[in-house]
Amino acid sequence: MLALTELGQRLRQERESKGLSLEDLQKLTKIQKRYLLGIEEGNYEVMPGKFYVRAFIKQYCEAIGLDTDAIFEEYKSDIPSTQTEDMPQQLSRVRSRKEIPQHTKGVSKAYDYLPTVLVVAGVVVVGIIIWVIAQNIVSDKNKEQANQEAPNSEVQHSNTQEETNETTAKNDNSKSEDEQSAADKKEKEKAEKEKAAKEKAEKEKAEKEKKDSGKQEYKEVQKTGRSATYALSGTDAFNLEVTSTQADTWLDVKNGKGNAFFSSILKKGETKEFDLTKETEARVNIGYSPGVELKVNGKAVDLPFDSSKQVRQVVTIQYQPAEAQ
Repeated sequence: MLALTELGQRLRQERESKGLSLEDLQKLTKIQKRYLLGIEEGNYEVMPGKFYVRAFIKQYCEAIGLDTDAIFEEYKSDIPSTQTEDMPQQLSRVRSRKEIPQHTKGVSKAYDYLPTVLVVAGVVVVGIIIWVIAQNIVSDKNKEQANQEAPNSEVQHSNTQEETNETTAKNDNSKSEDEQSAADKKEKEKAEKEKAAKEKAEKEKAEKEKKDSGKQEYKEVQKTGRSATYALSGTDAFNLEVTSTQADTWLDVKNGKGNAFFSSILKKGETKEFDLTKETEARVNIGYSPGVELKVNGKAVDLPFDSSKQVRQVVTIQYQPAEAQ
């Protein structure tokens, strides 16, 4: 085996660094393997001629990515010279770039399409920028229009709300006034009815008392100890009123059968009324007679004893209706 020249050693190192074998390089350059090996070993005798030596070296350099001019200048002593630097067009091509090994094929294709991709990407970016600007312009116009319409809308809404509130307030006030008026009217009617009923009752009572007073007779029948008996006649009613004006007193009111109508303390200033029309006898037991007043059918009657001498007094009233006489 021949010793490698400096150029051959440089080319082999670069090839191997690219991970390429001589078979790979043969596929790339379409140069027979024995010629490629001859270039690395500096054995140019295997070449068809000097012209092909320079042409094959140039294709070798292009295949592994070296600068041809720089290599020719740096290693011109290792490369045979010819009268012309020209070479057939077909020899200057590295057609194998389209047929690169599997691990470099994708990279080569990517480089081939890179300009087109960049142009398309640029067009897309410009289109996006134009679209964004157009959207911003439309958005600004919509906002401006909305701002112009908003005050009118707010004013209209405010007016409508005020009208609604005013109507609601009027309805509430009207309803409240109607309810108050109805309540006042009902209360007034009730008061008038009560007043009329009271006046009627007082009138009937006064008429009855006036009628009975003309013929009513209340006379003493018997007195003994602290008890006295009276006879009530000439009337069709027997109403008894007992009032204490000076102090509290014990009061016990029963009928002739011993049934109690009242048996408790009669407080100062208090009056008790008893309708005894259906009774034939009433027994009134007064524990503290000073200041106690009796009325029979609205007419005041005297106690049987002087209250300063007889504090406790018992008054029995026997009643005979006028119609039974």
